[in-house]
Amino acid sequence: MNKKMLLQEEEGTRKVKEIAIVKDPQKLRMILDKLSWKILVMLSEKEMYPLELAREKGIPEQKVYYHIGKLVKAGAITVAKEEKKKGAIAKYYKPVSSAFGIELSQEYKEIGGLSPLSIDEKTRRFFKEFIKADGSFEGKIVVGSPTPHGPFKTSARDGHYASYLTFFLGQFSKIPKEFAIKLDVDVKAEKEEKNNLVLVGGPGTNVITQEVNENLPIRFNMQPSEQGFLLGGLVSKKTTQVYTADTAGLVAKIANPWDRTKRIIVLAGNKAVGTKACVLALTNFWKKSLQNYHEEETFAVVIQGFDLDGDGKVDSIEVLE
Repeated sequence: MNKKMLLQEEEGTRKVKEIAIVKDPQKLRMILDKLSWKILVMLSEKEMYPLELAREKGIPEQKVYYHIGKLVKAGAITVAKEEKKKGAIAKYYKPVSSAFGIELSQEYKEIGGLSPLSIDEKTRRFFKEFIKADGSFEGKIVVGSPTPHGPFKTSARDGHYASYLTFFLGQFSKIPKEFAIKLDVDVKAEKEEKNNLVLVGGPGTNVITQEVNENLPIRFNMQPSEQGFLLGGLVSKKTTQVYTADTAGLVAKIANPWDRTKRIIVLAGNKAVGTKACVLALTNFWKKSLQNYHEEETFAVVIQGFDLDGDGKVDSIEVLE
């Protein structure tokens, strides 16, 4: 049987389950026989063997075997396991899917956004600490303040990239009850560092990124000067390679230094365009960006943004390290 996914909206939450599509009318009749259907429903509740079904339904065992045979032939059930019982082998059966349906030839309609099924398991694991058991987002997305602040006295110009990130996160997490996006100065003032944090923007514009910089395996080179600090690009502790391009940036995940049970994700560029490249790396090119992610405590890659269509805007990325 051809299997697909059944999508349902329930109280603002999208839920899916597998559905087996029946295309052969003869097989459909086998499944919809009154007793066959009852047996199928019973097997959906727990795996059972024919004699057990016969006892529970109070019907002859041979009759149960007949309908089990029909359901197997129709492709609706399969053997889940086998056990020895009184010198014989008992076969436990289960449905091949949690739902069955028919499908006519009309074309599919496109729906907005990504399907939750299109997000691969590795990407879900990358954000696992940020998703509560009920599916809602747990943490804060921190962007730089648009007013002059911090030792660089800069005004952030990359905070709006967080909105694109939230569109992506919304594909597999529910909106939280509390407002999740914070300015870096507010996080600092309200002492919310002990949380799961997604930091958008480099240390020049985001003071929280600046504070965790020394904990990053690929860090920003902040050089003291008479004017305060100068940024000297990204420096890899592993390779000692230096990345100074404006379109270069960092995608990292580390333990929160203020509370190591929490995690921090950093999306930060040498310049605003580098931050944009990092956001694109997670939202549009997550398979490429996270291909070496193995749930270790510390993860970091250098991202380089590119303008492939020549319109002056970053639209693609490469992983440099």
